[in-house]
Amino acid sequence: MSGAGLGAAVAVEARKAIASRVMASITVLLVVGVGVLALGMLLAAGSGDAQVLAKLGPLAGVPGWGGLVGVVLQITAAAGVLAFGVALSWMFGREFADGTVAALFALPVSRPAIALGKLVVYLAWSVVVAVALTGVVAIVGVAMGYGATDAAGVGALARIPVLVVLSALIAVPAAWVATIGRGLLPGIAATVGIIVVAQVSAIADVGAWVPFVAPALWAIAPESVPAAALLTVPTVPLAFGALCALAWSR
Repeated sequence: MSGAGLGAAVAVEARKAIASRVMASITVLLVVGVGVLALGMLLAAGSGDAQVLAKLGPLAGVPGWGGLVGVVLQITAAAGVLAFGVALSWMFGREFADGTVAALFALPVSRPAIALGKLVVYLAWSVVVAVALTGVVAIVGVAMGYGATDAAGVGALARIPVLVVLSALIAVPAAWVATIGRGLLPGIAATVGIIVVAQVSAIADVGAWVPFVAPALWAIAPESVPAAALLTVPTVPLAFGALCALAWSR
């Protein structure tokens, strides 16, 4: 696989993603949706809504930036993985769903290069989403009158983009499943499976060392997750990225 071939694949896949209404919709729903939902929950909690206070748990009594960021992290921990899984399912399953996959055999760019190009564009997009969501949360905080943050507030805000990117990394298996399942729905089902595994592992109290769980646990309670546990997260995209390239080569 030549560097020129991968570069061409990245350029083409980037144009597809930019022109896609699916990717644009997912971006808006994740970035704006999380911000609006967090704002709504905080306003409801401030009005004394018992149901919202019960859902927030310990966060219900946390004022200022700490409470806002905590709510955003809780929402993003699950919504982020789901959104990224749907995006990957579309990126890797659309050729099968549209019946255009056979045309890829005639291209001068190899199919593994196309698969890796999709992943490169996906990861770059996840960084853009991470920065955008952090900006929206900052705007919400200022709008609520929290003002300038202290060192602790800045540290809390910094956990948002890290969680978003780590969530994008652990969703990569959806790309492989969408490939071997020849469509979008298998990838979406795999995404739901990842969320279920994460929930079960967290309940079983083994989540800190499970790559699918460690990002959310670290974001919500950094002291409960060793730094070495986060180093296991990149093994997920590396392993399943290689499987994607192998599957596309066949």
